[in-house]
Amino acid sequence: MAPNESEADDLRTGRRKAARYVVPVTVVGVAAATIGLVPALAASGDPDLPKITAQQLIEKIAKSDVQQLSGTVKVSTDLGLPNLGGLESGLASGAAGGGDGSSADPMSKLPELASGTHTLRVAADGEDRQKVSLIESAAEYSLIHNGKDVWGYDSKSNEVFHGTAADGGEKHRDEVPATPKDFADEALKAVDDTTSVKVDGTAQVAGRDAYKLVIEPKHASGTTVGAISIAVDARTGLPLKFTLTPASGGAAVVDAGFTQVSFAKPAASTFDFAPPKGAKVTEEKDAAKDATKDAERKAGPDRQFHEPGTSHKDPAGSGPKVLGKGWNAIAVIDTGNKGGIPSSSGKGDLSGFLGSLGDQVSGKFGKGTVFSTRLVNALITDNGKVYVGAVTKDTLLKAANTGQ
Repeated sequence: MAPNESEADDLRTGRRKAARYVVPVTVVGVAAATIGLVPALAASGDPDLPKITAQQLIEKIAKSDVQQLSGTVKVSTDLGLPNLGGLESGLASGAAGGGDGSSADPMSKLPELASGTHTLRVAADGEDRQKVSLIESAAEYSLIHNGKDVWGYDSKSNEVFHGTAADGGEKHRDEVPATPKDFADEALKAVDDTTSVKVDGTAQVAGRDAYKLVIEPKHASGTTVGAISIAVDARTGLPLKFTLTPASGGAAVVDAGFTQVSFAKPAASTFDFAPPKGAKVTEEKDAAKDATKDAERKAGPDRQFHEPGTSHKDPAGSGPKVLGKGWNAIAVIDTGNKGGIPSSSGKGDLSGFLGSLGDQVSGKFGKGTVFSTRLVNALITDNGKVYVGAVTKDTLLKAANTGQ
């Protein structure tokens, strides 16, 4: 049953508290913007736990103050993207701004987590020490935050990316989620009067008893989100598993969960790092300067094109506009780039290729291209506007046509 108006207010209050109690288990932004998980993470029967309301469970998440842990998170993604034989990683890397930079830059690793199944090892010891490692078949990528230093290391290329918490740590931690807790915090921000929240029984995740919190859109037929399920550790209040299923049904689009977790203090040596002998080291400040210079060189004096990954401000200076509310919200971004999909090649080859992956559409907004996944739809118009949201294609086009 959905919460009444009073409960909804309390849920929103609990959500705001949750944002202040973020468990520091991410490290400078390694992870996936959208993650799906293989089914049934260590389920061994539904434990018999004391009854709890949705409001009480959200408050339990908000009060969770887990500072020390280590464990394994298994993740995968099923956005329904076309199989491009690995080409999508290169395209996405370029869009993230890491195409020509260090392979140890966190932004160059994000595309790898946009599809398939992956295993992450995570560790945390307070706000100043965290580590996330992406375990690959013949290599490993690690992000380590230890005090003021932030290190990224790609063992396959023997490259190192170095920044500091002062000029990079907070920025990267805010960019992408990596654990069930991170995803849960984002989901709780959606709790409002368009949302139904309930406790739906119990479960076991990574050998621990948990409550299942279910968040569903209410009266929002235009959204692609079906339901969000969060398994919350009964003792600590830490989210152990996060699952997002689409309104269209089928496999989860976003799902992340621990397969093993310990709340013991990790060894101090877990967070030690020194660049290996012969490794190429890239400093974050230098990489940012090079990216800006390269973007200016490619753009030229008479073009407004901004290289992906470099800063771009809305021409009006007001930032993205939002159409609709709740689960049907659509962000509108004016890029200032006329002519539709930009191409950094200057010959339109990339533009033509990307255009072939979308659907050509037209309306009161003019002409444009719609790109669709199982969760997100985005419209890029020829006049430089981008409409994007977790809504259906029809809902997106209607909003672009009416401006509301």
